[in-house]
Amino acid sequence: MIQLIVSIILYFVIFFGIAFILNMLLRRTWLMSILYPFVMVITVDGISVIKYFTAPGESFSQTYDILIHLTPVDWMIFVSGFIGTIVSGIVIKFLRKSGYQMF
Repeated sequence: MIQLIVSIILYFVIFFGIAFILNMLLRRTWLMSILYPFVMVITVDGISVIKYFTAPGESFSQTYDILIHLTPVDWMIFVSGFIGTIVSGIVIKFLRKSGYQMF
C-alpha cells in the first residue's frame, strides 16, 4: 500500500515537472497532456516504435492485449501522471495570467 501511494505521488510530480519544463521551453500549454498517452503506451508495451510502422497489425494487437491486462493499480499510477500534466498546464496558464512573461 505504501508503494502505491509513493508511486502515485512520484508519477504526479515527475510528469508535472516534465510538462512544466516543456511548457516553458516550447510555450505549448497542453503539449505534454496530448503526448502523455503515447509516452505511456511506449513505456508499457515494450515494443519498438519502428515495429509500429513495419508490422502495425501485430504491434497494435500486442499493445491492446497488454493494456487490457494492466491492473487497476497500474491504471491509478498512470492516471496520476496524466493528472500531473493537466495540473501543470493549469499552473502555467495561471502564471501567464499573473504576468510572468517567461511562461
